[in-house]
Amino acid sequence: MDAALLDLAALRGVTVYDPGEFTFTARAGTPLSEVQVMLAEKGQYLPFDPPLAEDGATLGGTVAAALSGPGRLRYGGARLSHRRPLRGRARRRGARRRQCGQERRRLRLPQTHGGQPGQAGRPHRVDVQSLPAPPATATLCAVYADLNPALNAILRLTRSQFDIDALDLAPLADGIVLWIRLGGLPNALPGRLDGLTALLNQTAAPQSIEQHGEDNPAGHWDEMNRLSWRIPDAALVKIPVTPERIRTLDAELARQGAVRRYSAGANSAWVSWSAPCDALDSLLQRRQLGGLCLFGPAQRPWLGHLPGWAMLQRVASTLDPHNKFAVLDAYPVKANATEGA
Repeated sequence: MDAALLDLAALRGVTVYDPGEFTFTARAGTPLSEVQVMLAEKGQYLPFDPPLAEDGATLGGTVAAALSGPGRLRYGGARLSHRRPLRGRARRRGARRRQCGQERRRLRLPQTHGGQPGQAGRPHRVDVQSLPAPPATATLCAVYADLNPALNAILRLTRSQFDIDALDLAPLADGIVLWIRLGGLPNALPGRLDGLTALLNQTAAPQSIEQHGEDNPAGHWDEMNRLSWRIPDAALVKIPVTPERIRTLDAELARQGAVRRYSAGANSAWVSWSAPCDALDSLLQRRQLGGLCLFGPAQRPWLGHLPGWAMLQRVASTLDPHNKFAVLDAYPVKANATEGA
């Protein structure tokens, strides 16, 4: 299928910024790096850790792909929705809702765009709510010999009283590494790290534990923000998961030579896949999972199980009744696609 490249690089710049209200409005082509510099001057930041900011990612592209980093664990991810702090407007004026179908059900147009990478349209400008940046951060790194005790530790941590900013899992050559990031007052962080260490030793004692302060930062967070850990020229797929599903999924991914990172409390899998994508598509379908392909085949943004196919058809028929943009062509009908909305 032929496609035209839509360049929104000129549609950039912050139009409104109110530091007192922690809100700003920016055009879709605004580089995230410029936004981060602006916010840092006022002691603020984007709490969802948008990836690839230093590599040219834009605000509109990040929102369209619903792309968030490790910080989404505590503060939620980037997505288009009028009910969340981060909102996108597909047009300057006009109704935010349109009635769809014989049932006259209300269809929230902004929500249909999140995670679509431009397939269902491009946001024109984005309203964003920032947060005060933590005065200091610290990281605890725990190494496990096996995956199961590491996942048990994640379940225990997410149910604990600790305010955890980010919680990631990385299967590496020397073991299963659990990364825990805290933010807060500098004089309070050492005690909180000691409390986390005690909790981990009570749950399933790791092989080793290291504490990293701001003066000795853990490199994992930079690797996740830059996505520098992925296999060069390989596909990169983001897959919604749960800790329980990772227990069996990870072994199959490892057999295929995939490089994995599990983020947001093991609720988001990032898989770097160098084999043909058809194999990953089949694997995900068997496990009733689906993933967004961020790097890889240009015309195949979605792999695996495709839920809500009937709803996608209704959205496409409403937004593009004459199929001029061929939105659904990027999502081939799966035999196991859920037909209900």
